[in-house]
Amino acid sequence: MQQTEVTWNISTKTIFKLLAIGLGLYVVYLVWNILLLLFVALILATLIDPFAHWLEEKKIPRGLAVIIVYIGLFGLIGLAIFLLAPILAQDLPQFYSNIKSMVQGAEEHEIWRGVMQWFGLSEAAVPAGDTIRVVPSTSPTQVDSAAIWGVFTTISGLMAGVFSLLLVLVITFYLVVQEDPLKKILNSVVPDQYVPYFSRLIKEVRDKLGFWLRGQLVLSVAVGCLVGVGLGILDIKYAAVLGLLAALLEFVPYVGPILAAIPAGVFAFSQGGAWKLIAVILLYIIIQQLENHILVPKIMQRAVGLNPIVSIVAILIGYKLAGVVGALLAIPVATALSVIIKDVLAKQTIE
Repeated sequence: MQQTEVTWNISTKTIFKLLAIGLGLYVVYLVWNILLLLFVALILATLIDPFAHWLEEKKIPRGLAVIIVYIGLFGLIGLAIFLLAPILAQDLPQFYSNIKSMVQGAEEHEIWRGVMQWFGLSEAAVPAGDTIRVVPSTSPTQVDSAAIWGVFTTISGLMAGVFSLLLVLVITFYLVVQEDPLKKILNSVVPDQYVPYFSRLIKEVRDKLGFWLRGQLVLSVAVGCLVGVGLGILDIKYAAVLGLLAALLEFVPYVGPILAAIPAGVFAFSQGGAWKLIAVILLYIIIQQLENHILVPKIMQRAVGLNPIVSIVAILIGYKLAGVVGALLAIPVATALSVIIKDVLAKQTIE
C-alpha cells in the first residue's frame, strides 16, 4: 500500500503573525487589570458624551460640561442614597440576618448536606446528631496579628478601589474632553493606512456600548421601582431592599431577574404562606412580561442583542476571571467583541 506524504508549507510571514498574536495575547494577560479600567472608562465616556455634547451646543466649554455632568451624576447617586439610606439602614441588617438564618437552617438539612458533599464544598457530610468541637489552636498574639492583618487588608482594598475609581474618572474626563482622543492614540500606535478602519470600528463599538449602557440604566431603574412598589403594595417586608436588588441584578441578563425573585418568594412564603408566594410570583412574571414586550423593544432597540447562550457563557467566564465585576462587565465586553468579530468576518467575505 503506497503511503502519501503530506507537506505543510508555512511562510515566514505566517510564523511572524502567529508569534505576534501570541505575544499580544500574553501582554493582554499581563496588563488585563489596566485594560479593564480603560474599558470601564470607555463605557462611562459613551454614557457621558451625549450630555456633554448637548451642553457644548449651549455654548458651555466641553471641559466644564463634563464637570457639570459629573456633578449631576454624583448628585443623582447622592439623592438616591439620601432617600434610600434610612430604609436600607433599618431593613438591610434584618434582611441579612434572615437570609443568614435561612441558609443556616438549610445547611442542617440532610439533602443540603448531600448536595454540598457531592459538589466537593465540604469534606464530608456530618451526621445530624453529631456535634463539632472547635479546639483553639492559636495564641492571643496570633489572633491579634490576624485581626491587624485583616484590617490592613481591608483598608488597602478600600484605598485601591478609591484609586481605581479616581483613575477611571480621570481617564473618562480626557476621553470626553479631547476631540477624537482614540484617533490620536491610534495615530501613535497604528500604521497610517489602518487608522481610518480602526477609528470606524472603535466608533461602532462606542456607539453600541453607549446604547447598551443608557438603555440598561433606564431598565434597571424602571424594574427596581416596579418591584419595590409592587412588593410594597403586597405588604412584603424589605420591599425597598428587594427592589434595589432587582435593579442591580437587571444588569445580569436572563439569570438576574430569576436570582432577584428568589429571596422575594422566600420572604413572601414565610410571611403569608402559599397565597402570598403566588402573588409575588405573578408580580415578577407581569413585570418580566412588561419588560420583554414594552420596555426592551422601546429602550434597547438600538443596542446589540446577544444570543442567550452567548450571554450566559460570557457571564460565567467574566465571573471566573474577575468575580462580580467580571460578571457585570461580561455583557459589554461580549458586545464589543461581537461588533469586532462581525466586522472582521464581513471584511474577509468581501475580500
